[in-house]
Amino acid sequence: MIETVVRKRIEILTDTRLQKRVTNAIDKAGITGWTIVPVTSGKGRDGPWREERVMGTDKVLVLTIAAEDKAEALAEVLAPMLTKYGFILSMWDVQVIRGERF
Repeated sequence: MIETVVRKRIEILTDTRLQKRVTNAIDKAGITGWTIVPVTSGKGRDGPWREERVMGTDKVLVLTIAAEDKAEALAEVLAPMLTKYGFILSMWDVQVIRGERF
């Protein structure tokens, strides 16, 4: 049986123009990696939206996996930005192989 370790998977939906702030916060929290995925459309409580490069409101999903203490540190740093910029942050437990990498 392969041994797994519990870590936190974190997803942050943000405007593309703000992704550098998010990745800087991830780096400062001591999290070793992240991935950015473009998002073309979605629907929220204010209704549907689409990618809008002209207005600068196109979105990305920033993904990372971290130990619980680092995930909590990241959430603390990003919390003020969630309301100010409308980020969406979610995190949950995942099992990973080679937990020392996270």
